[in-house]
Amino acid sequence: MILPTKHISQNEALLGVGATVLSNLQEPMTVSGLWERLRSEPNVGTFERFVLAANLLYMVGAIDIENGLIVKAAP
Repeated sequence: MILPTKHISQNEALLGVGATVLSNLQEPMTVSGLWERLRSEPNVGTFERFVLAANLLYMVGAIDIENGLIVKAAP
């Protein structure tokens, strides 16, 4: 589910959902604010997939939490 397979497209795998999350995270945002922005994205779909993708991004160090806001991690 993290990586695409022959049954899960690249866009629908958590890696693709994470890319959508990162591309929409232009400024520090709350979790609920980011979810509101992404809830209509077809590849994100559900809040569960959004949270799983956010967890994946946090685990690999792509996003961080600062003062209760989600921010892109410094490269």
